[in-house]
Amino acid sequence: MVDQFMERLGIVRAPLVGHSMGGTVGLSVAIDYPERVSKVVVIGSPILGSSLALLLKLSGYRGIAFLVFHAMWALRLGIRVSAPLITSDPRWPEMMNRDLSRTTLESFLLSIASLQRTDLRPFLNQVSIPALGMYGDKDVIVNPNQWQPMQAGISKVYIKRFENAGHFIMLDEPQLFMETLKNFLDGDTLKL
Repeated sequence: MVDQFMERLGIVRAPLVGHSMGGTVGLSVAIDYPERVSKVVVIGSPILGSSLALLLKLSGYRGIAFLVFHAMWALRLGIRVSAPLITSDPRWPEMMNRDLSRTTLESFLLSIASLQRTDLRPFLNQVSIPALGMYGDKDVIVNPNQWQPMQAGISKVYIKRFENAGHFIMLDEPQLFMETLKNFLDGDTLKL
């Protein structure tokens, strides 16, 4: 769909930046449509679907997803209780509530189930463009060691680990996150 989206808008080639599943999608586009992507940035993204947190993996099963979506009060309560473990930004629970209100059970289920089956490791050597992996060492959503397959498989890879960040690096360390992203996109990899 990203290729079709770019085609419709007349975007021939562009850098792709994605957080979590968005980064996995961006990396997949760089593999499948290399002519479309000038650089790729993944932020807390799973390279291997089994790196997802157990509760997220479980929510990819139809029965559990059905229960979650029919007991949204419990999910919202769980988000509020677990928020300090996920990010230091107090706005995050409200952001999640807003996002949850915009999705359907089917789209959520298909997304998580698809992500669980992902294994980009055999294809990473096909990525010939510069790639940046940003991972928070305190990530409890995606295993923070997902930078390792990137480093092992991509020739032009740059890894930036954020010692004090979790899954939402852009919320936990916004200044360092923006500097790192800007330096990479501007081509100044020496400052990473």
